[in-house]
Amino acid sequence: MAETDTQHLEKLRTYWKRNHAFPSMAKLCEVVGMSSTASVFDLVGRLKEAGYVQRVEGRIAPTKRFFARPFVGAVRAGLPQPRQDDDDFEVLTLDDYLVPDPNRTFLARVKGDSMRDAALVDGDLVVVQKNCPTRVGDIVVAVIDGQVTVKHLRQQPGGRFYLQAANPDFADIVPEGELEILGVVVGQCRAYRRSAA
Repeated sequence: MAETDTQHLEKLRTYWKRNHAFPSMAKLCEVVGMSSTASVFDLVGRLKEAGYVQRVEGRIAPTKRFFARPFVGAVRAGLPQPRQDDDDFEVLTLDDYLVPDPNRTFLARVKGDSMRDAALVDGDLVVVQKNCPTRVGDIVVAVIDGQVTVKHLRQQPGGRFYLQAANPDFADIVPEGELEILGVVVGQCRAYRRSAA
């Protein structure tokens, strides 16, 4: 894809991030900085051919590739490695990586520090899969006696299930009544820094 088309795609992604929709073709001229709708139609055609947009009921809409990001492979946390060629990468969406089944997946935000030793800290998003086989030791989002929490699922020698924090400052939670598993935590997201833009 030409460098100018890449720049136009960046502007479209920025617009989508702010509005969660594409503008009309006339407004699209202004968004991407083109002077005529004919030029915009040509751009949309090229982006469609490259797999970034599609037409749905006469309007342009993003494809999965529109939301994909460059995946540059492994980056060593130890000794530095040779830099990869900028053109030598594949693309990947966070859904591809974190969501095993979109129809059975929800997100929840962690509040507090009871799971800090499992690397889940206040503000993290956990990716939770519903209707998933649950094993002792899994991190689960559960309803225990009417209260929702995220903890390790544990089992007493007699077979009774309970919840355990990943922080020694917190006591185990043994249900007085009901314990319902809403889902198993299969991934997490953490924002270290948010852009001001």
